Amino acid sequence: MAFRFVVGDVRRYKNAIDAIVNLIAEGQLEVGRDGLFLRAMDPSQVAMVSFSMPSSSFSEYEAPLPPAKVGLNFDNLSKILSRVREGERLEISQGENKVQLRFISTKRKRSFKVPILDMPAGATKEPSVQHDVIVKVNGGHFRESLRDAELVGVHITLEATEKGFAIEVHGDSTDLTEESEMHSEEVIEMKMNKPARATFPLEYLVDMVKACPENSPLTLYLKSNAPLKMEYEVEGAKVVYYLAPRIESD
Repeated sequence: MAFRFVVGDVRRYKNAIDAIVNLIAEGQLEVGRDGLFLRAMDPSQVAMVSFSMPSSSFSEYEAPLPPAKVGLNFDNLSKILSRVREGERLEISQGENKVQLRFISTKRKRSFKVPILDMPAGATKEPSVQHDVIVKVNGGHFRESLRDAELVGVHITLEATEKGFAIEVHGDSTDLTEESEMHSEEVIEMKMNKPARATFPLEYLVDMVKACPENSPLTLYLKSNAPLKMEYEVEGAKVVYYLAPRIESD
């Protein structure tokens, strides 16, 4: 049995898919009874994305058992989704070796067919890390902090202590430090077993927060010199990212 699902609000669906596109161009999507799922590493093997969107997010939803696994170019898919017009809904279905996207309005239908790619299975499991700090921040504020950081350098240090949450960036001619107290406009909540500090490539963090809705909560899981875990929700989908740290020598 092939899959078929209908999207009522195409722009919201595109926003969710862009959470994948911001990190990887291609990946294997699993279409099962409970919804859509993807887990994949970026080409450099530095970051991972885990994406899940429940079947309840769609106005109509049919999926096979066992789940269908389809390799897709998500960059191409996102560009097609951006071509939605006022009053159109979207039907996505599986053909023999293609996925069909039909934009349907009262008196008009448009159809795109994209190839199913032959791809290896995605990442089998998420990193197993016992994080010491969980920080829930305002997604929009965190994105603005990263934009400040881009003016300064290419690596960013995230630190959580009893005083609060801080970012630190060192460049060739400029340094940046930003400190936010707990329960502030920026830091919504923080739970800590012990302080944590780790440095990450800024470019990846910028890509990872792009799809986070403005003023939505974004949760960071930190442990000193260990992979960062970041998660948030976008249009009913849950997105989890992992990012390897830059280990600094003494």
